Amino acid sequence: MDGEVSVRADFEAVLFVCVHNAGRSQMAAGYMTALSQGRVEVLSAGSAPKDQINPVAIEAMAEEGIDIGHNVPMILTTEAVKESDVMITMGCGDSCPVFPCKRYEDWELADPAGQGIESVRPIRDEIKARIQALLAEILPETV
Repeated sequence: MDGEVSVRADFEAVLFVCVHNAGRSQMAAGYMTALSQGRVEVLSAGSAPKDQINPVAIEAMAEEGIDIGHNVPMILTTEAVKESDVMITMGCGDSCPVFPCKRYEDWELADPAGQGIESVRPIRDEIKARIQALLAEILPETV
């Protein structure tokens, strides 16, 4: 399964997608994993993934006590999208496909690529607030 994302059927599955799967979607996946306490299957992928996670995104999440440094950008697969209950795209524009799933949202967020930590922190914080709101809707008992 090298480089592909798959889902487990025993949890609600949330898929976070951005073009490079190196910043926004990785931060969102990190927050969802931590804040859902394992109650949500978390997937992250990109339509044109980079080779590694943005080091500034790693630093910003480390400030929150969340380690995304060992994550690897993954290619978006049709199977992962179809099996997801919730799909969140982040600034992908036309490069992120829309497939039928229970819920679809596009979160317009600044791209942290090429930005310093001072610029990435507000993006990280906005992602955290959106994850908390999403969790309150899909798993109200965990918030």
